Amino acid sequence: MTDFRVTAVTLSALLVLPAGALVVTPTPAVATPYVPCPAVKPSVPPPATPSPPPVDPAQRAVGGQALATPGLAVPPDAPKAPAVTATAWLVADLNSGEVLGGCGPHEHRTPASVQKLLLAASLMSRLDPADVVQVTRADLHDLDPASSLMGVVEGGRYSIESLWLGLLLKSGNDAANVLARVGGGAAGRQGGVDAMNDEAQRLRANQTHAATPSGLDGPGQYTSAYDLALIARSVFAREDFRRYIATEVAQIPARPGNPAIEITHDRTLLGHYPGTLGGKTGFTDLARQTYVGVAERNGRRLAVTLLGAETAPLGSLGEASALLDWGFALPAGASVGHLVAPEEKKHDRPVVPVKGEQHGGAGESSSLSLPAGLGLGAALVLTVLILAAPRRRNGARGEGGQR
Repeated sequence: MTDFRVTAVTLSALLVLPAGALVVTPTPAVATPYVPCPAVKPSVPPPATPSPPPVDPAQRAVGGQALATPGLAVPPDAPKAPAVTATAWLVADLNSGEVLGGCGPHEHRTPASVQKLLLAASLMSRLDPADVVQVTRADLHDLDPASSLMGVVEGGRYSIESLWLGLLLKSGNDAANVLARVGGGAAGRQGGVDAMNDEAQRLRANQTHAATPSGLDGPGQYTSAYDLALIARSVFAREDFRRYIATEVAQIPARPGNPAIEITHDRTLLGHYPGTLGGKTGFTDLARQTYVGVAERNGRRLAVTLLGAETAPLGSLGEASALLDWGFALPAGASVGHLVAPEEKKHDRPVVPVKGEQHGGAGESSSLSLPAGLGLGAALVLTVLILAAPRRRNGARGEGGQR
């Protein structure tokens, strides 16, 4: 049964007509007042980028009417939010689902490699981590050697688990292409991208559209700070994802045709910010710096998402730390909205069989060094006409190194 949360609508203007009919007409929803986000002017102006598409007004208030703003949304009497260069950000409690605050939470922004979390959300449950797959020329032919790579080689054979580690630790664009191709089944890499967009729709991440599995810039590829929190909540609920994202070093053993690979975790807040469970960075010339991270303190598990940050003065990691400090300082229950629940899956997604490949078995294992109903806050417009005829009533009631 659908659960509607009415947050900004009042019904008034009751008018009794001479004939005795009663008409109820809605008062228009009051727009959320615009408050500019505290911002730091970058020391070096960022390059000009195309203007993002406008947000569908019907989707602006998903999660709460207070989130329907391109500006700042914070609880009343909250401490002043930190000034950052990020053009959009959000802090949310993954346990309760409450949104603690944000800046332009639903605004379209370019994701860069934090898009890889959506790839994990889409395919991790569909791929057997023990399967061993072979890298093809097509997996690598369109990748810039200067971009972030795990280091797989054409013809090499790697377990799915190793590819997830290469994706999440080294932000491997090559690993992303292989995983999308295998997870896409008969449709190949595009099938993997289609699965990402299907999962975004299921999570109700309405501003998210994937064009590439890696997050490398592609036509019409966008996300939002709010959507990234929905995606983070999905992947951090998985034990295997939390184990991968918290790995600091992984040894990928040699196999005939490909050398061993040692993967070390990219620089994130892991090991640098107390309680960090894991995080993912991103950068392209178009997206600038992006970050998604989760930290836990005193039973509270907060996610921070930020987009469009600049290297100076703090960089994405420094800004994420400041926003997490701000979020943890808020009292329990302080919020401006909530993370909506995903739509129910229409059917089970079985593990994708890898035809012609074989399980890793003794040939491959990774050595890991390890250090988690519809609540639509939208305006509800209701018009009811009650006829005066006796005993008859009708009603109507009606979603670069580029990383």
